[in-house]
Amino acid sequence: MPATPTTDPLQRERDHLAASRSALRAMREDVQSLDIRDVTGSWVTAVVLQNQIEARIAALADLSDTPLFFGRLDYLHAVSEELSEGGGGENFYIGRRHVHDADGDPMVIDWRAPVSQPFYRASRTEPMDVERRRRFGYTGGELTAYEDEHLTDPAETDTASALLAAEIEKPRVGPMRDIVATIQPEQDEIVRSDVTGTICVQGAPGTGKTAVGLHRVAYLLYAHRERLARTGTLVIGPNNAFLSYIEQVLPALGELEVGQATVQQLVAHVEVRAEDDPQAARLKGDARMAEVLRRAVRAGIALPTEPCMVVRGSRRWRVPVYELVEIIEELKSREIRYGAARDALPQRIAHAVLLKMEQGGEAPDDRVQDAVARNAAVKAVVKECWPAVDPAKLVLRLLSDPEFLAGCAEGVLTAEEQRAVLRPKPDRSVRTARWTPADAVLVDEATDLVQRTPSLGHVVLDEAQDLSPMQYRAVGRRCTTGSATVLGDLAQGTTPWATASWPEALHHLGKPEAHIEELTKGFRVPEEVIVYASRLLPAIAPGLAPASSVRDAPGSLEVRRIEEGRDWAESVLAACRRALEHEGSTGLIAADARIPDLGDLLTAAGLPYLSPGTETSADARLTLVPASLAKGLEYDYVVLDEPAAVVAGEPDERTGLRRLYVALTRAVSGLTVLHREPLPEQLARGASDPVRA
Repeated sequence: MPATPTTDPLQRERDHLAASRSALRAMREDVQSLDIRDVTGSWVTAVVLQNQIEARIAALADLSDTPLFFGRLDYLHAVSEELSEGGGGENFYIGRRHVHDADGDPMVIDWRAPVSQPFYRASRTEPMDVERRRRFGYTGGELTAYEDEHLTDPAETDTASALLAAEIEKPRVGPMRDIVATIQPEQDEIVRSDVTGTICVQGAPGTGKTAVGLHRVAYLLYAHRERLARTGTLVIGPNNAFLSYIEQVLPALGELEVGQATVQQLVAHVEVRAEDDPQAARLKGDARMAEVLRRAVRAGIALPTEPCMVVRGSRRWRVPVYELVEIIEELKSREIRYGAARDALPQRIAHAVLLKMEQGGEAPDDRVQDAVARNAAVKAVVKECWPAVDPAKLVLRLLSDPEFLAGCAEGVLTAEEQRAVLRPKPDRSVRTARWTPADAVLVDEATDLVQRTPSLGHVVLDEAQDLSPMQYRAVGRRCTTGSATVLGDLAQGTTPWATASWPEALHHLGKPEAHIEELTKGFRVPEEVIVYASRLLPAIAPGLAPASSVRDAPGSLEVRRIEEGRDWAESVLAACRRALEHEGSTGLIAADARIPDLGDLLTAAGLPYLSPGTETSADARLTLVPASLAKGLEYDYVVLDEPAAVVAGEPDERTGLRRLYVALTRAVSGLTVLHREPLPEQLARGASDPVRA
């Protein structure tokens, strides 16, 4: 007997979820059963098709712990053309990918499709033809609740979404999650911005700027797949721990092939094995170094003093000095890449020879010109006047040879600045040189001056506030013909060279026309915590508006002073154990110098802990986090050890206070601050502190 349709709305939705998962399995099995043996013309075609099939199979995988759909839209009128004549409405389930049944009818609509947009944008004032918006609640992948908004019902009042709040506050299985089910209208506008434009997002902690950037690249790949598949996309993050977290998000958004790298990985032309002092790093990252390098690359160009004599058969063809000078001066004036000009020079000399051949009654063709360009006399002129440049050797010479640096930096760097960037003692070779991260960026700049860096279709740059001008230039080279999404928070700039303003940063990136958006409404950090952390803003980013939070969670902040006579170790362990009594992840954040002692303490106490970048499990939910690696990460509960030590661990007070601001804003549900030393003055001031002693 056929099953009797249920009248329970929740059960009907569960039935649709089960049917959708079955349909997705069938879609995957259809692809797995494809036989391409009769349609491939060669082994190359077979390999290409097989790779495409395997990518499709991977994309159709059902993530059991990830809801297949999270919402539903009931339209007042039909959206599909075939149903529009009937006058009735349609409903669509909004999820992470498209799913259709055996007849090709949609069961789940991709969140990126145009018909899904009202799920994020519709409101009572502008319902966008949506009668009802339904949100679903899940527990461990099982659909357990739903919540309706009737956008065209004047009798229904606006109320905060309980399911939306529950999704935001849900305990983390890892320090990063996607927000596809919780995107807000202002975030959705950024996500769906046009692919041709660059957008910069200034976002306070917890405003979802990172997730917005990831969803934007997923949306662009959906809307412009052919274009971006050809040109490529790249997400650039601050460190490998951060990249490992965002790697968990992208598959749930339906995207598997998005490149990921740190800035240092982008410029890995040389092996980094040393660190600059702050002054040297700041100067090497200064945009003025681009002009110094430009001069250095071109320093070897020389004008000829002898004519070029080309012998072909029994005849000789002479290119006089003045003609050679004209050719070289013309190439110099065009400001094309050094390597491209060097490749063009023998052809230009050969062309001058061909003109003389024609005047002499010969009829040379292109093959003759190529042969002349390879002539030993022409090669000798090129070698003497436009010598080959090895970018790494050039940078090493620049930083080791005071006279060479002085000649290239005249009028650009002062004598004192030149001394600051010079190496204490010269290195013997590129291979043995003690390269620093800032040196590697200089080598990348020199490499681009010699040969153009390939450009991608779209680049997402996260934690952008920490980049130096030269690092911005390195990233900008990767999207000269494409667009970018720039994400960051000026208040979280924790490098001595952190940018002072977004217009300045975008200028160095090569995207001065970029549109700047500011997100100040937080969803992750509780109001009590963000208000406390915002006390630091006047000292670290006086131009920024304080952030607010949509989540009022009384008791989410506790500041404990460890009194004299009390054991510091016991206080830290007690705070960690209290945090672990709750569901979800806990982060113990401390100054980098205190991490080894804390690791020994946790081990001795039998508390298992993880390093940043390792996913939490039922057996290990505590992560020990150096303050320098906390940026971009989030935990349900955070224990912050000794704020004064976090500040003191940086080269200057402003950078230290910014590092502290980052550490204070990593908590989703609760923050405990432990201190024995006095709190930094900027944090301690305030008459009505929401804290307990």
